[in-house]
Amino acid sequence: MKQRLLSLDALRGFTVAAMLLVNDPGDWGHIYGPLEHAEWNGWTFTDGVFPFFLFMSGMAMTMSLARRAGEGADRLKLLLTTWRRGLAIIAIGLALNAIGHSSLDTIRIPGVLQRIGLCTMLAAPLVIWLSWRAQLAALLILLAGYSAIQLGVPVPDAQGVIHQGALVAGQDVGAWLDRQLMSGHLWVQSKTWDPEGLLSTLPAVGTLLAGVLAGHWLGAKRDPREKAMGFMLASLPLLWLAQIGDAWLMPINKSLWTPPYVLLMAGWASFLFGIFYWLLDAMPLPLWRARWARLAHPLVVFGMNALFMFALSGLVGRLMGLIKNAQGQSLKALAYAPITALPIEPVNASLIFAIGFVAVMYAVAWVLFKKRWFFKV
Repeated sequence: MKQRLLSLDALRGFTVAAMLLVNDPGDWGHIYGPLEHAEWNGWTFTDGVFPFFLFMSGMAMTMSLARRAGEGADRLKLLLTTWRRGLAIIAIGLALNAIGHSSLDTIRIPGVLQRIGLCTMLAAPLVIWLSWRAQLAALLILLAGYSAIQLGVPVPDAQGVIHQGALVAGQDVGAWLDRQLMSGHLWVQSKTWDPEGLLSTLPAVGTLLAGVLAGHWLGAKRDPREKAMGFMLASLPLLWLAQIGDAWLMPINKSLWTPPYVLLMAGWASFLFGIFYWLLDAMPLPLWRARWARLAHPLVVFGMNALFMFALSGLVGRLMGLIKNAQGQSLKALAYAPITALPIEPVNASLIFAIGFVAVMYAVAWVLFKKRWFFKV
């Protein structure tokens, strides 16, 4: 467990590459359906990217924090170090949101990096001090408590109309809480709610804890082939429970991060990691394992600097939209123009730009990998 797992780095790299692909199309008006978020209820490929990253983060926390705590490390020191890391991630997210804003009055406070930082900070004491059984209990309490709040607490919407259990954009308890605490600092496309709001961070912590529990199974003293099969088999009841929850409790919804969404994404993440783990770490045939390792190497390159590459891509993306020439054309428009001139459909031109962006970011990651520069927050 002290050695790096190729499967964990590869799947984390796949997740980061997918995040870059869906976040940087050439034209937001021309995107293939799977590369867009679901309009509200339901899910697409894009809706699975962020929870996969949190799931992988939870597995990594088990391999680092829980292991070191079990070996007798100073637990309070581990907690403070992790909290400092979480605060640094939040600060980076806020700094990225501030780019292009001349006034602090309009800066969006929530965000993907902010949620990663908050989830890390909230989960850290649970990972350091609790057993896996207590962590499972904490996960269930988070999901049950969140469901009770969302379904049972009446709140007014932006127009003052009272709703109870209304899981509609802008009418749920989380949207009300965000308006009370961060009015004017929410997602610009909605203004009255935010997909990375405060309340839905609680079940997002549940996603990370699901990864923590998976990390315990990964560290178990069992045959690697048995562990790989265990990951894939564990996905089946999770996916089944997600569908039951979607029908009887709350819909699968990424913006609200509902408990069925947590179960669904934990199931898919467990299944996919089981495949990666089998191919890259558990396969008993060394020759085939080496072949799969060569194929997965580009993903490992991304995965070794996952958080840094995601933050860098956000910075580059924003600067490309802000920096303009004398004619008022942005760098992005100038880079995209030759692609739109090709005799292809606009949706394909938009996808080609996104793939090109990922390729450029990969070139940066490859240079960092070759130089052995691995950035840790």
